[in-house]
Amino acid sequence: MLPVAFLIHLAGAVMLLLWAVRMVRTGVERAHGTRLKSALRGARGGTVQMALAGMVLAVVLQSSTAVGILAAGFVTSGILTVGTGIAALLGADLGSALVVKILSFDLSGLVPLLLLVGATMFLKFEGRGVKQSGRIILGIAFILMSLQMVGQATEPLRDSALLPGLIGYLRGDPLTAFLVAAVIAWVVHSSVATVLLFVTFASGGMLPLEVALPMVLGANLGGGIIAVWLTRGMEIEARRIPIGNLIFRGVAALLMLMLLQVVEAPVQHLGATASVQLVNFHLVFNLVLVVLALPFVRPMERLAALILPIPVVEARGEDIEPIASMLDRASVKNPTVALASAKRELLRMGETVAAMYQPVMELLDGGNLAKIARVRAMDDQINRKHSEIKLFIAEVNRGELTEREAKLGTDLTDFSINLDYIADIISKSLLTLAETRASKSLRFSPEGWIEMCDLHGRVAANMQLALNVLISGDVESARQLVKEKEAMRKMERASHDRHLERLRNAHSASIDTSDIHLETVRAFKEINSLLVTVAYPILTESGHLLESRLA
Repeated sequence: MLPVAFLIHLAGAVMLLLWAVRMVRTGVERAHGTRLKSALRGARGGTVQMALAGMVLAVVLQSSTAVGILAAGFVTSGILTVGTGIAALLGADLGSALVVKILSFDLSGLVPLLLLVGATMFLKFEGRGVKQSGRIILGIAFILMSLQMVGQATEPLRDSALLPGLIGYLRGDPLTAFLVAAVIAWVVHSSVATVLLFVTFASGGMLPLEVALPMVLGANLGGGIIAVWLTRGMEIEARRIPIGNLIFRGVAALLMLMLLQVVEAPVQHLGATASVQLVNFHLVFNLVLVVLALPFVRPMERLAALILPIPVVEARGEDIEPIASMLDRASVKNPTVALASAKRELLRMGETVAAMYQPVMELLDGGNLAKIARVRAMDDQINRKHSEIKLFIAEVNRGELTEREAKLGTDLTDFSINLDYIADIISKSLLTLAETRASKSLRFSPEGWIEMCDLHGRVAANMQLALNVLISGDVESARQLVKEKEAMRKMERASHDRHLERLRNAHSASIDTSDIHLETVRAFKEINSLLVTVAYPILTESGHLLESRLA
């Protein structure tokens, strides 16, 4: 039996590896998410360009799955076709293999420096970009540390009586090794981390190449399954991308597995050590797969359409409305309970507004008229929720309330009105602008697009913060939300000024989309101002808000 200390050491090292890979990815997404999306959006002209864009994005994000989900979202909005999305995911898998190659080098000497620089940037600087860059550097340091820990943790296995028997069994049953590795990759949700684990085991002499090669192929299959699993709730067309990629990847991995049983792999040409040979085998497999699969992307698109056909009758709307209202009619005579249920229902209303707001930029870019209609239909749900909340609170107010309860009811009603107004801005302004852009086939300038995406992302984050303030009533969170109003005003003014500068320079794309750009930016600012109102009652009551801004 293996000692408990060994299992804890190994499990801790593996979890640190998984967390570090995720830390790098989220840092990159937060610091450069808009530009990464723009890079994928700008490469939609052909399969080769999409494969290259997917490869670069996967290297930056350290995750092919993240690229797959991003591409699936763009297909839903009509920005990409299923074929170009599959090409992007094929390139992303090659990018993940490049990440494994980079991280397989002995960079342990850089760990102290990376920790020093990353921690200093994250803890000592306030700028969002600097903090997230520090997060990325810390994540890389933790990846290197975790690989060292895995190597140290597995040293006792070299003398274990259990290991030779297990390896002997897997050596005689490569299909089991292949399937076990696929399951591991799916369970940990990271093919990069899985392959790095196998490489570490191989470098320690615990995993011979006869077993490691089928396991790396299995990790490639498991990596394809991850994207299929994570997109299972998305629209049919979006789900076709990971399905097509999985078919390519699964067929190629199985063919290579069978070939390894017939022909001895010339791994001696791939490097001097077992770990280097394994990394290069993984890289070559993905490179060859991209080269061979790209010409067949269009046929795969048709096959994916046969596997996942669009139903003849589709459900209308976004199917996100709760089955039952949270408004407790039986509690009307008990104001404390009744207002608590009103607050919960108001939170649901806010979540529906957030779901309506989230795809706005993709719809502005893709112009998917069917998706625009479905998102606009959500406005009816929000109007209904608004009416129910307003009338419910009015009924509660007919009873005997304390001054505090009466004020809370008024505050909840006011925020419900503002959420309903936000939905109207989205439906009647932003979605109408998306339809106008699509009907005229207009293109935003790259600079203008990034500005709008930054503003959209800032408002989306503030929307979640506003809902948190609604539930928690936390004064510090409320202060942060109000500060965001000034930050948003500055961002809107800067975008306005830069747009006018592009007009003065006769930038054709800016001229064509000028009205849409300015109205979109103004709408984002207005939505943000309405969200901030949830913080005013909290700050007024705590004495943190002045009655007048006039000097």
